[in-house]
Amino acid sequence: MTTVKASVPTPLSAQDALLADILGVAIFDFSGLPREYFITADNESTSWVQLVFQALGLKSLLMSSLELEGFSHICIDLDQQTAIVVRTKEEYVALLVGRPLKFATAQESDRFSHWVRQFERQLLRQHDRFIPA
Repeated sequence: MTTVKASVPTPLSAQDALLADILGVAIFDFSGLPREYFITADNESTSWVQLVFQALGLKSLLMSSLELEGFSHICIDLDQQTAIVVRTKEEYVALLVGRPLKFATAQESDRFSHWVRQFERQLLRQHDRFIPA
């Protein structure tokens, strides 16, 4: 017997908890150039975006020279924060999370990446926590 677990949408309270952990968001085009930033009152710095920019450049170099495919996300561990970059259909979305972000399983990592891919930028524009930079 095979058991299939249905995909359940993230409840609003769980989404709010995830949003509370996010200190910044940056949107990059597929060439790795930043297009849009959002900061929070908890962290007005965008210096972490430079690291994401460099990581995307390195990813691009490695993927082209090693002919790799299938990039879905990058995690960059900072002192007390994690920057995670997820590839969507249209762009790269980088989130600065206010704590070290560790995934216990590949499935947990995939669920988080899926949440980011479904993330509506309009939510950032309407949410009082996020400030366009």
